[in-house]
Amino acid sequence: MTEQNPAADIKALSYEEAREQLIAVVGKLEAGGASLEESLALWERGEALAARCEEWLEGARKRLAAARDQPL
Repeated sequence: MTEQNPAADIKALSYEEAREQLIAVVGKLEAGGASLEESLALWERGEALAARCEEWLEGARKRLAAARDQPL
């Protein structure tokens, strides 16, 4: 995990990879025990991972809409 720039490697992740990492981040936050600084870094990474997942989903929605609109 890149601590200095939480979004540095996220653009290269597949949907599945981003989702799995997001699940891990949420688990760490829910478990507690992290310092405030660590929690903020996890939160920022989680936000970036969630945005990446949303980008993938939006792209999939657009591709499906385009496929539906094409004549057979």
